[in-house]
Formats: sequence, C-alpha cells, structure tokens
Amino acid sequence: MNQALLRHPHFVSLEGGEGAGKTTAINAIRDLLRERGHEVVLTREPGGTPLAERIRNLVLKPDEEIAGEPLSAEAELLLVFAARAQHVRQVIRPALQRGAYVLSDRFTDSSFAYQGAGRGLDLQWIADLEKRAVDLQPGLTLLLDVDVAIGRARANGRDLWPDRIESEQDDFFQRVRAQFRQRAQQDPQRFRLIDASQDQAGVAAQVRSAVAAWLEQELPA
Repeated sequence: MNQALLRHPHFVSLEGGEGAGKTTAINAIRDLLRERGHEVVLTREPGGTPLAERIRNLVLKPDEEIAGEPLSAEAELLLVFAARAQHVRQVIRPALQRGAYVLSDRFTDSSFAYQGAGRGLDLQWIADLEKRAVDLQPGLTLLLDVDVAIGRARANGRDLWPDRIESEQDDFFQRVRAQFRQRAQQDPQRFRLIDASQDQAGVAAQVRSAVAAWLEQELPA
C-alpha cells in the first residue's frame, strides 16, 4: 500500500463484487450528506466523463461487439486507468477543490481486485499506475461484502445482458472478493466493512451509521 498517495477526507468510494448493492449504499450516503448541507457529486468508474464513458464501453462490452478480438488483461487495466486519469482531472479534483463531497461507485481498489487478483496482473504495477496517473485516494471506502453466490444471483436477476466482467466464472469473483477483503484488512483506517447480505434497508442503515461515525472524526479538508 502506497502511503504517499493523497487521501482526501471529502472523497468516498463504494467497493464490492457483483450484486453487492452499491447503488443503495450511495443513495444512503448522498441523502445523509445532503441532510447536513453538503454539496454531493455522484460519479462512477469506469466512467464519470464523456470520454471515460466511451472507454467504459470498450472495457465492458463483449469482445465480439467491439473489435472481434479478445481484450487482453493488460489492455483492460490500461484502459481503466486512462478513464480514471480523465475522471480525476475533469470531475473529482475540481469537485474536491470547491469543497464538495465526491461519492464514487468504484475507484482504484477495484483495479487491484478485478485486474489484479481477478486477471492475475502484478499488484505492484497497479500501485505504480495509481501513483503516477491518479495520486489520489478516498478518505473513506465502504466495502460491501457479500458471498459470491448471493451477489451473482442478485446480479443475474437484474441484468438481462451481462457485460464482459459480469460474464466471468465464480472462481474469478472469489479472487476479487478475497482481494477486496485483504485490502480492507490492511487499511482499517480507510475501509469500513459492510455486511451486504442483508436487505436494502439493512445495508442502508449500516452505511448511514458508518458514514455518520466517520464524519464525527473527520478533519476539515
């Protein structure tokens, strides 16, 4: 873990596997922050800007719908970081500089989990890209943790046409989950682990409680 990264107290990320319920969590945080009078910017990764959304389309659409050739793991990682660099420059940093809270559905932790553990790419290479292309880390990351079988059942009931990553096998998502949990264990100051096996109301209540407690100890940006 690179401690030299800038960790911003108004930057909150939501992480987790497929079907973890990140949308429910983001809405709960948004409502809590707005109740307290804060400006809130909602965004997502890959994506968040028009260019980054075009890159998202390349990363997530099935190979045969893009170029008819498999997207390599290395190309996938670099595309994700290209989108992230644009996202940080155009959306995240400007919002933080004016004092807003930024809530992002995924950030760099997902690269360590999906392209690192999932695809088998070198974690140090990802850390180097994180430092050179982004140099920013959330002050708070909520990890919505749920058993792979439960999460995939939820996702399958929601998505009629799964994307490239959603179409992976269970062992891929087991590696992703293990990496998320390892990162949370290694950085307890930033991460809050949320039991996402509960219903939406239960998840929202956990999230509100975690964020409220975090706001009480937050230092001004």
